[in-house]
Amino acid sequence: MRLRLPEERPAEPPTGYKIAHPMLSQDGTRAGFTGVSLGGALPYGVLDEARCVYGLRHRAPARLCDCGFHCVHDRAAAEALLCTGEHRAAVLLEVSVLGSYIRFELGFRYARQRVRCATVGPCACGAAAVALADAGWGRPGWRALAAACAGCVRGRTSVSLASFARLAGEGLRVRAAGGAAAGAGAVADESCGSSGPARLSGNLGVPELVAEAALLQARLDWFQGRLARLGERGPGAPPQGSPPQG
Repeated sequence: MRLRLPEERPAEPPTGYKIAHPMLSQDGTRAGFTGVSLGGALPYGVLDEARCVYGLRHRAPARLCDCGFHCVHDRAAAEALLCTGEHRAAVLLEVSVLGSYIRFELGFRYARQRVRCATVGPCACGAAAVALADAGWGRPGWRALAAACAGCVRGRTSVSLASFARLAGEGLRVRAAGGAAAGAGAVADESCGSSGPARLSGNLGVPELVAEAALLQARLDWFQGRLARLGERGPGAPPQGSPPQG
């Protein structure tokens, strides 16, 4: 006799938590995420459908396979994963579990999801993040991003938190840990930790504009420093580090 799992029909989509790496497309026009373990080779959008990572044609989540999106029930359990060395650069996601799902003791494995909020940790130097900058690795067609403060962005490919939310779309909210939300959400989400009044879609509040200004100023300072060094060497000098000719 084949046992069947009990079916659930919740009135609202369940909420789950997970960690992931923010990603930026090569042309800089799209933003998304990639997982930290199973399925990490397949970047996904804010609203996306799971595919079998083994290339099988069944629909996720299949009972006899590991495919599907994964998340945990408890926010603290997801935050604990950020303590490990290999996951320090990841961000915390709050997601809505959509479509069919399989419930486990600690979380869900499910077919579709909507990422509602991404919480970005501090820069590697310890300062609060104002941007997501090139992390030095990626996937074909995608750059991985990591939290960066205004002083550490320099000339790296980067986007502000508000710009990442806009590129990702679907009402995603992005916030720096301990800071205010930045994004295109129509309503502030207390579970995401946002503060301040609700904002209309497409509008930026004072914290987001301050972060944008800090990022622009950091880039301007970096370019001015490069120009100053070039001026000291003279217009005909070889690039720094070039071997002598002759």
